[in-house]
Amino acid sequence: MGTAIATRLDALAALSIHTRAPVLELDGHSPKKKILFVTSEFADLVKVGGLGDVSAALPRALLSRHDIRVLIPGYQQILDSGVPIRVIGQLPGHAALPSCRIGRMDLEDGLIIYLVLCPELYERNGTPYADEQGRDWPDNHIRFARLGLAAADIAADSAEMHWRPELVHANDWPAALAPAYMAWRGQTTPTLFTIHNLAYHGLCPLECTPELDIPPEACALETMEFYGKLSFLKAGIAYADHITTVSETYAQEITTPDYGCGLDGILKCKVDEGHLTGFVNGIDESWEPRTDPHLVQGFSIQDWDGKQANAEHVERLFGLDADAGPLFAVVSRLVHQKGIDLTCQVAERIVQAGGRIAVIGRGEPELEAAMVEVGQCHPGRIGVHIGFNETDARRMFAGSDFLLMPSRYEPCGLSQMYAQRFGSLPIARRTGGLADTIEDGVTGFLFREATVESYMDAVERAMNVYRHPELLHAMRCKAMSSPPFWEEAVEPYNQLYHELLGTVHNAALPGARLR
Repeated sequence: MGTAIATRLDALAALSIHTRAPVLELDGHSPKKKILFVTSEFADLVKVGGLGDVSAALPRALLSRHDIRVLIPGYQQILDSGVPIRVIGQLPGHAALPSCRIGRMDLEDGLIIYLVLCPELYERNGTPYADEQGRDWPDNHIRFARLGLAAADIAADSAEMHWRPELVHANDWPAALAPAYMAWRGQTTPTLFTIHNLAYHGLCPLECTPELDIPPEACALETMEFYGKLSFLKAGIAYADHITTVSETYAQEITTPDYGCGLDGILKCKVDEGHLTGFVNGIDESWEPRTDPHLVQGFSIQDWDGKQANAEHVERLFGLDADAGPLFAVVSRLVHQKGIDLTCQVAERIVQAGGRIAVIGRGEPELEAAMVEVGQCHPGRIGVHIGFNETDARRMFAGSDFLLMPSRYEPCGLSQMYAQRFGSLPIARRTGGLADTIEDGVTGFLFREATVESYMDAVERAMNVYRHPELLHAMRCKAMSSPPFWEEAVEPYNQLYHELLGTVHNAALPGARLR
């Protein structure tokens, strides 16, 4: 352990000596259930993608209903956030997993964050998953097994934190070993595992079994084994009491070979057992065009001046011609999944039809380069910024007429709902959450095949609507009122929590349940 890291952790420990008493948790009798929400991202503190947004929004939406707390690794970015941290527990090492401490952060809105403090694993520059050059950390299996084991230890009250969850909700492959370790130890606390993107398995060699203390029976085809490797994601699916994913259509798609990423067999079994459910994500209430401080000027269905002001800002920002043609936005990771190559192919036809395109995002180097080249071929008509900025993205949603989202698959998607709230009509492929959140010809435009021809058909329908202002206005108004805020979208989770806890809850569960 380096001197600087040791000094930081010692300071946290010293602080906890003076502040430990106020943060002790008394079990007591409370109608709220204790939920531990385990994740690798939290948008307020560290975010790579949509998982960070959901991990910040869903627990907050549930906070009035449950005593829900978030567990996340103590990354460098979080320790540098300026939010006070108090050390409240300690956990021993196990197999190759080092010992760690548990820190607590209290956010201003009352949400409590628990941190797995392990400097040698988490205090690094880069993202939660990769170094500054985008290369996966070679010890990711250790880093995220430590997260899963910490969750299991907290559920067993091993950290003596005086707060013990009644249910553990793990999210995506980095947290997937939480239900697995709990099952291997015979712990009876109910577990829920949410798949946000099935494509990311969290694979490591079978030879890592001793390092992670995985029992021999867990290396079978029915549990963790995946084509000669260990899959963290498959472990979460195999051992959790219930599995959810982030839209109804995606829950159905992943049971098929085309979308199942090699796990369609085990997922089909979960459906047959009644243990797989799809719930559509919501969006947080900051996506309000009248009051969003990121925007150049707010607007509403009654007053559209602000939308034009944001459009003019986007034109200047991306060096686009100021004319009467429709403005298309791409706010996306520039990766194959998102169909960026298809957008590159249709871009010239959009320009020829009088459209302009503004692009922001980063991703696979070859697709970044391809998008930049497209922009260079059409100065004044296509502007491309490699990178991401929240303010620019929100202004693009607010200023654009249409959002291009031709995803090959999309578990849920948030961008299409952000666009709808800001009066930008999404043009998207009919898959996953896009199919569940866009009503074709009413709140956006859907196309079926991942081909240029199918994509362009939807673009042409959109441009035809643009030529009819009354129809465009009607669709914008409908779109702006369609996406659910989390306060509405959270109720199915609340109901499922009660079901897993065996408690009575009167709210009706929407028909997303797969039986």
